[in-house]
Amino acid sequence: MKIEIKYFASIKEWTGLKKEIIEVPEKTTVEELRKIIVKRYNKLDIENNLLVAINGSFVDLKEIIKERDEIAIFPPVSGG
Repeated sequence: MKIEIKYFASIKEWTGLKKEIIEVPEKTTVEELRKIIVKRYNKLDIENNLLVAINGSFVDLKEIIKERDEIAIFPPVSGG
């Protein structure tokens, strides 16, 4: 299935993209998507730091992605 991913902050910088459409297998989980993105952009050190939101809410790594989901990828949040 094809999904659209939007990238934010430093993730947008290292992908060089604001968004893209990629092909993933049916029933891909958030955890699997993070691995796909890390492999795609050869950023093996960042996988555990990717925050994923689906339809405006941060989700569990076991969440299954559906074709029409709005997916956003963020770096870890920090602040004071």
